[in-house]
Amino acid sequence: MATIERIAKTSKAWEALSRPDLIGRQAHTLLLMANGRRSEKELSLLLGGDVSVLAHGLREQGYLQTARVRVLEEDEDGAAA
Repeated sequence: MATIERIAKTSKAWEALSRPDLIGRQAHTLLLMANGRRSEKELSLLLGGDVSVLAHGLREQGYLQTARVRVLEEDEDGAAA
């Protein structure tokens, strides 16, 4: 089974969403979009630019966390292995 990394908010992020002036507009927008179902690449596409540096900083500050999702791999016929 393979795993995919997704980005999710922490409880600290939920608190910060009510105070966007504390973290800045870009960070606030990224926190809004980080729902635990989107990867860093997907968030970059949605937000129109590379968010890796910002996401890393928000992880370091305790606003974001990485959630690993297990996925079934498919064989050549499209059936789950």
